[in-house]
Amino acid sequence: MGFPLEGVRILELGQIIAGTYGGLVLSDLGAEVIKIETPEGDIGRIPSVGPYKGQSALFLTLNRNKQSISINLKSDEGLKIFYDLVETADVVVDNFRPGVLERLKIDYSTLKEIKPDIIQCSITGFGASGEYKDAPALDIIIQAYAGYMAVTGEPGRPPVRTGIPIADLSGGIFSSQAILAALFDRERSGEGRYIELSMFDGMLSLLSYMATMWLTKGELAEPPGSGHMYSVPWQAFECADGYLVIATRQEVFWTRLCDAIEAPELAADPRFAKNPDRIANRDTLVPILEDILSRRTVDAWMERFRADGIPAAPVNNLDNVFAEPPVAERDMIVEYDHPQVGKVRLPGNPIKMSGMEGTISTPAPMLGEHTDEVLSELLGLDATTIAALRAAGAVK
Repeated sequence: MGFPLEGVRILELGQIIAGTYGGLVLSDLGAEVIKIETPEGDIGRIPSVGPYKGQSALFLTLNRNKQSISINLKSDEGLKIFYDLVETADVVVDNFRPGVLERLKIDYSTLKEIKPDIIQCSITGFGASGEYKDAPALDIIIQAYAGYMAVTGEPGRPPVRTGIPIADLSGGIFSSQAILAALFDRERSGEGRYIELSMFDGMLSLLSYMATMWLTKGELAEPPGSGHMYSVPWQAFECADGYLVIATRQEVFWTRLCDAIEAPELAADPRFAKNPDRIANRDTLVPILEDILSRRTVDAWMERFRADGIPAAPVNNLDNVFAEPPVAERDMIVEYDHPQVGKVRLPGNPIKMSGMEGTISTPAPMLGEHTDEVLSELLGLDATTIAALRAAGAVK
């Protein structure tokens, strides 16, 4: 059966994370992704984020499976090349600030005239219009505006951002979903779509029930540390040599936990009998559990908890994460040979699907690595014409 998006061509104008992660997701499903880079290249190439042998780990990760063509869209010749590529494409993705598409003459109304069924997805920080449309769309800015830093971290401590760039990544995830929906609709209607995606909107959606509790009940979520507003025990506990988490909201698991830690009296105590009781008496119960759990190692507790079917897990550092059995069992490490840095090992495709064997893993491209190949194969340009375009500064 093969990969479901084989034959789909995406022109990726996106940069850094929000504009590139969706392309990675779609490439893992078989789409052909051609990065359209400026002569200076994707900002994500700058080796300040995860520097490795003069390259950026960020770029090496988010741009595997892609081709790179460098075009000067500010030149007439470069813009003509881009228009010609649009005629061959299914999707165009960007994460420019509002107004840039119009200035470059690559907005949806223009591209639709060139290819009526084109799908264009624009990822912005706060939308293409409105009071905040020109506000910086950096991950930490979106996290702060969207309330994430107010509900992350320890009570009474300074605000904390999430350990991964969740706002940027959510832009990529939601964009891939929207593009898939637009492609499916085009099969039925024959029409393209313009997708206007706000990272701020995506983060509001991911607030989930915390947002509902405020909007409906007026209840403000507070930073719970590793804990949970509505479940006890549901947090990290320090053991003799590290940390583990326990999540036993349901009474059946609470009873098992009390037996496993050799404290059955806790399950019989009316202060802790039901989850609402444990929430009300959190400040009494948690120190008791902390004392008991501190007496043994993580492995010792985990052996017992696994045997009893208790929801628990070690708090892994990355060295332990990639040693966990599901990583190898589900082929979640892929590798490729990069021309400058050599072998690169990185996370694989989390989407497993019948008929889709293995993971596509070609090296993140060098800047303009595929310019000649793409112009020749897709547009039929000969070497002399490409050389003239390069001399004119239209391509690199």
